[in-house]
Amino acid sequence: MEICDFALHRPASLAEACEMGRMLGPGARFLAGGTELLPDLKQRRDVTRHLVDLRSVPGLRDIRLDSSYLHIGCLATLSEVAESSDVHKTLPALSEAILSMAAYQIRNRGTLGGNFCGGVPSADTPPICIAAGAQVRLAGVDGERTLPAEQFFLGPRKTVLDPGELLAEVLIPVQPARSGSSYQRFALRRATALAVVGVAARVALEKGRITQARVAMSAVAPVPMLAAECSGILEGQSPVEEVFERAAKAAALASRAISDLRGSAGYRRDLVRVLTLRALREAAARAGTRPA
Repeated sequence: MEICDFALHRPASLAEACEMGRMLGPGARFLAGGTELLPDLKQRRDVTRHLVDLRSVPGLRDIRLDSSYLHIGCLATLSEVAESSDVHKTLPALSEAILSMAAYQIRNRGTLGGNFCGGVPSADTPPICIAAGAQVRLAGVDGERTLPAEQFFLGPRKTVLDPGELLAEVLIPVQPARSGSSYQRFALRRATALAVVGVAARVALEKGRITQARVAMSAVAPVPMLAAECSGILEGQSPVEEVFERAAKAAALASRAISDLRGSAGYRRDLVRVLTLRALREAAARAGTRPA
């Protein structure tokens, strides 16, 4: 299937890209890796006539670590993120989540920003970023704004981005000492396949107690979602199986799974419980072995 004719625009700065996006209107699309957008154009899910190519905009591919945040630019490819020493130091489970998805060729082209902006409920990188307390920095003609990653998504393929606004970078806080994270995923085959359910967990320990805990899920709601109930169950408790079981059941109840070709709603809820339990076990084990 052929792609419709379109005009390709190449801004040289972030300000020019935002101005161009607003001037061209809601029908324009920002182009990063294109692994989501180009198939949409081929299958007529998107019929835009204007693509704003971001590859000439400086600074959007950077991955850097400072005293407060790991900064990942929207044009950083999934392979670059997975291989980054700063990612391994700050949030190794993000690298593991990326390596569980797609194929090498897609990861070499696709970007972290595109995985967020596609708004696909089964995307793999948003849950682990949400569990880690990530924020997104959005840039537009009228300035910038920053918001929690879980508030970026509005529905399937829908985000908070206004016309001319783009996701400039993902900000992942430097994780506390004695913290660990895990991403657990289930798909129908070991080859490239969308997740039927994905669960991410981040746990911080101090003196044998859980001081911080977050659980996030994908493919079980219209958006990647934070299971806020789990934090209340886990924090202040010892990292033991009984506590993890209660949190896993709460995550399953909080999910809003539907039935489709990849699984029934009931099957997905059971997967949420199982994967949450596995993620919490692994995150707590990693927290216990990480130096303070």
